[in-house]
Amino acid sequence: MHLGIDLGTSEVKLLLLDGSGRIVGTAGAPLTLSSPEPLWSEQNPADWWRATGTAIAQLRAAHPGPFAAVRGIGLSGQMHGAVLLGADDKLLRPAILWNDGRSHAECAELEAATPALHDIAGNLAMPGFTAPKLLWVRKHEPEIFAQISSVLLPKDWLRLQLTGDKVSEPSDAAGTLWLDVARRDWSEELLAACGLTRAQMPWLVESTEPSGVLRPELARTWGLGADVIVAGGAGDNAASAIGIGATQPGDGFISLGTSGVLFVVNDRYRPNPASAVHAFCHALPQRWHQMSVMLSAASCLRWFCNLVGADEATLLAELESKGSTADAPTFLPYLAGERTPHNDPFAPGLFHGLKAQTHRVDCTYAVLEGVTFGLADGLDALRAAGTEVKQLSLVGGGSRSPYWAQQIADALNVEIVIHTGSEAGGALGAARLGWLASGGTVDAICKRPDIAARFTPNPERHARLAPRLARFRDLYSRLRGA
Repeated sequence: MHLGIDLGTSEVKLLLLDGSGRIVGTAGAPLTLSSPEPLWSEQNPADWWRATGTAIAQLRAAHPGPFAAVRGIGLSGQMHGAVLLGADDKLLRPAILWNDGRSHAECAELEAATPALHDIAGNLAMPGFTAPKLLWVRKHEPEIFAQISSVLLPKDWLRLQLTGDKVSEPSDAAGTLWLDVARRDWSEELLAACGLTRAQMPWLVESTEPSGVLRPELARTWGLGADVIVAGGAGDNAASAIGIGATQPGDGFISLGTSGVLFVVNDRYRPNPASAVHAFCHALPQRWHQMSVMLSAASCLRWFCNLVGADEATLLAELESKGSTADAPTFLPYLAGERTPHNDPFAPGLFHGLKAQTHRVDCTYAVLEGVTFGLADGLDALRAAGTEVKQLSLVGGGSRSPYWAQQIADALNVEIVIHTGSEAGGALGAARLGWLASGGTVDAICKRPDIAARFTPNPERHARLAPRLARFRDLYSRLRGA
């Protein structure tokens, strides 16, 4: 048996996988965000560990026999977060998360001070990345910066609790702006630009390799055997790729979670920072990937649900029963700024074109369409970087809606497929990585799950969406910098 632990932004999710690749059970525990200042997004790592313990207890109670047979653990997690540790691994402050926008000024400073940044890290400096966060801490919290002995990414802080070891891996480390992405190793030059050294970084292993073993006292508490291997694991998107079997060049998927991601596997390092496309290491040796990222995706629908006091199922049912939405307003989904293709932490979210006749269902449609158009922008950025796709898998919470899946297929003019267990996302990939680290081959373990649904683009609907997409893009261009 193999256990996947996925540290998301809104939930810690666990998944139990048996030796035939079957999902035995899942469990989860919620997390909350803190935003003490505009553009800030933080969490207390201690809450991650408490939520992990809660989910472990649930999974163990529901599946005691299979859980006790766990021999490998894999980790997946939200990328870019800065967990700052001092002496004796004491937490120095709350973790600064991937969707935090406070370090926009530091991004410009890092770009100016490090001409080789794009070549080495393969990415623009953006507020979501880890390096600008540390420059912000150095400038605004110098007393904390002076105490830093280690900087860990979120899932790697969980690993420290599990094994006592400070280890990371290339897929997650590539999102710090401190990794030489082609070499899959820390860059002394980029670390020095932030006043840091290799000694403050975790050791690196490949995602499929062992990173340590579960601490004996924890194994006893959880009722597990000795020598449970903890794999290197992966950043959430690379882990999701492993979960749906995206291992070969050209394989790709869309993740509709808190953020929206379009991910395509490459056989070599192919940076294109000019289009705000991310070039990262994949969770397999000798594999890389390109990725477009929008900061608010399915979270836009959750936000609208809270705004109007209705649940997602109710709003989607209303939308599916209405049919025509020709008079719907235009929605910009930039509730936390945007990355690809705009790299604009101040990009605004808004409804445009509201009328007295506008109903709730029209706004629901606009929210889904706005996220879909953000994905279309991301696909255009990937195409400008030389990537072409004919089919994309859809994963994450948003994959539950057939309506949304069809809209994405129509707007992007790409076939969309949903796999059995697609909602498992990074937790399934993490469990597979735990399996690989404890013995097994990629071909045998990282198979594509069965296709549960297929959505073929409709040329007529694609044509009808085209002028609305043009209006969406024009609206942002007019508001940029306003």
